[in-house]
Amino acid sequence: MAISILLAEKIAQLFLILLMGYLVVRVGLLKPEDSRVLSVIMVYLVMPCMILNAFQIDNTPEVRTGIAYSFVVAGIMHLLFLALTALLKKPLKLDVIERCAVIYSNASALVIPLLQATLGSEYVVYSCGFIIVQLVLLWTHCCTVLRGDKGIDLKKIVTNLNLIAIVAAALLFALHITLPAGLVTTISSVGNMIGPLGMLLAGMAIASSPLKKLVLTPRYYLTVFLRLILYPMVTLGLLWLLKAQTWIPDGKAILMTVFLSGITPVCSALNSMVQLYDRDMEESGALYVLTTLLSIVTMPMVIAVFEQVM
Repeated sequence: MAISILLAEKIAQLFLILLMGYLVVRVGLLKPEDSRVLSVIMVYLVMPCMILNAFQIDNTPEVRTGIAYSFVVAGIMHLLFLALTALLKKPLKLDVIERCAVIYSNASALVIPLLQATLGSEYVVYSCGFIIVQLVLLWTHCCTVLRGDKGIDLKKIVTNLNLIAIVAAALLFALHITLPAGLVTTISSVGNMIGPLGMLLAGMAIASSPLKKLVLTPRYYLTVFLRLILYPMVTLGLLWLLKAQTWIPDGKAILMTVFLSGITPVCSALNSMVQLYDRDMEESGALYVLTTLLSIVTMPMVIAVFEQVM
């Protein structure tokens, strides 16, 4: 129940930020296209800082085991998401944005604050396994899909700032290198902007279209169902069959950390990427808003099932 209440409170806070983004456009202070500047800041500044900060932790055997476990579980979950999307793509006629929306979740913006308030800050690092696996796929698979490329551009991948940040963060962790306290504080402050910035972008995106269209477009609810209900429940079934909670000590708590990351709404960074690649920002913003709103109900329900069966 504590997780459910804290989750609802966190989502409510983020929705107030979304409303701010909506209002600055509706009252004429900004135009929807002005959000592109925020998108660049989000993708090329906030996300790398979040990655670097995540691995500024003590490198102990227990932490290494937990991180390795979280990476394995995160890999299994993403492979399942990709497989389900490939299977459903043609029957459901999923477009580019819908396919990305059902695969990529808003793990960092919602899960990190929630974990800090419930399980404790020591569990936050285990969500980073999921976040980093997702970031690698975001800047390889997702970019390729949004650009409409037939293949992966290795040069763009290798030179991508976010992937460079992942490599740098992993090296610092592996070599037991701790950055100066002042620098860590600065990086942490910038990285923590990911949730508010994502909601501002979503609010600015939907401000250009009537709210009636957002709520009364039946097609949007297909993505909502897939992202918030079908994918989480299929994932839970697979993890139950694999008895994943028994693989390591404290497995259930760490597994819940990773699982929670995979049942969140549509990834906030997707809005930025959609805009950078000149895709339909209105559709992306609508899916982000609807999944975030309805996750107030779905996430506590799915976690309740997790606690019963695992």
